[in-house]
Amino acid sequence: MDKNRKIAIEWIYPTVWGVIMYNVLRAVTDLTHHGIFWEGELKLHIIALLLSIVICFLLNTLWRRQLRKTVTVHNMIRDYLFVVVQLLVLLNFLLIIGQKAGVLFMGAGWIDYMLINVIYIPLLLIFYTLIRNNIIEKKVQEKVVLLEKLRAEKNNAELEFLKSQYHPHFLFNALNTIYFQIDDYNTDAKRSIEHLSELLRYQLYDVNQEVQFSKEIKYLRSYIAFQQLRKTEKLIVNIDIDTALEESRVHPLLFQPLLENAFKYVSGTHEIDLKLKLRKNDVYFELKNSVSDVMVSTAVKDSGIGLTNLKRKLELLYPEKYQLMTQKKGGFFKVTLILQIQ
Repeated sequence: MDKNRKIAIEWIYPTVWGVIMYNVLRAVTDLTHHGIFWEGELKLHIIALLLSIVICFLLNTLWRRQLRKTVTVHNMIRDYLFVVVQLLVLLNFLLIIGQKAGVLFMGAGWIDYMLINVIYIPLLLIFYTLIRNNIIEKKVQEKVVLLEKLRAEKNNAELEFLKSQYHPHFLFNALNTIYFQIDDYNTDAKRSIEHLSELLRYQLYDVNQEVQFSKEIKYLRSYIAFQQLRKTEKLIVNIDIDTALEESRVHPLLFQPLLENAFKYVSGTHEIDLKLKLRKNDVYFELKNSVSDVMVSTAVKDSGIGLTNLKRKLELLYPEKYQLMTQKKGGFFKVTLILQIQ
């Protein structure tokens, strides 16, 4: 269907319109003077007819290219004025060239020029209107298809979000069941489940909604406590968090990927230092973890992947309002994140 419509637009429509224009001209000039329709030399009529068709083909191509780039409802008057000027220049240029080349016969001189302009320009403006409406219709259809595609993607994203919500809820409920099945004397296991439940509960927040910084700090402390239960007793975690941050607001779970990497790759002296400060309108987050020479390359490589994902998230949530830097120095891998929150 699309292929047939394209053929009609490119070949049939210009041909038909060129034939219509020339026959309207002949009807006006021949029949109004009680003459014979297509009176005169047939060869000249055929040449003039072919010229009308060629003009329609040229304008069809030209206008479609113009309209694909510039067509808008608001610029309609400007577009039509521009088209009228185009037609006056192109039509009269072809008439002059045709007469000088001897393929067109303008017996009445300027009257014939005027008559052709008066008949052809309104008809060609109608042709332009048909082309313009076709292009607008096509653009509207493209926008409808795009909107449908975006709507489908949005629905899929919402579905995936609901699925991702379901799994933490299921695990959260399962942990509560296990918690009450554990004997009271097994305090370590219960404490682990409590920490994990708090972490899961916090992760159900919508990342696009800001939370109070006190909640983010509580989450970070719970995460650190949970990780310390899993790590060796040699691990030393130094925490320096500014209480002035608690009333501020921030998007959740921005620091957790950095903290997760620190616990994953801490080695050497097994030391982690965390600083979280408020500096004027900026949040200053600094995290250092000791690394052995054996772990350096792996830690930097995997951290690079995590940092790339975090950067994408920050670009969406804090465009041009963040700085993320890393450094390997003196047996420590350091990452610094500065957020402008006001």
